[in-house]
Amino acid sequence: MTAQGASLPDAPSAGPADPKSLAIEQTLSTLTELADDSSVPRNIRRGAQSAKDELGKPRIALDMRIASAVYLLDDLANDPNLPTHGRTAIWSIISQLESLQ
Repeated sequence: MTAQGASLPDAPSAGPADPKSLAIEQTLSTLTELADDSSVPRNIRRGAQSAKDELGKPRIALDMRIASAVYLLDDLANDPNLPTHGRTAIWSIISQLESLQ
């Protein structure tokens, strides 16, 4: 028989989250928003998805994943058909990624 109101022991805490992991998660979220934005051209949405896929490869070193994503995004930022808000979003993402290197 168990006592009413008895609590189970707390699970061990994982401690503070890694700041780089949090920044990557935030960047992935921003890339998802860009990839789902119907106001930007399809090739930009595909490129944002490709950059997101590059960042998500777990077996590759973080610096290589970041470099690959920045390379893809830099190419997209120079597209003349990219609307201003999309270019600003890409520059913001590149800045976030470069701060992690």
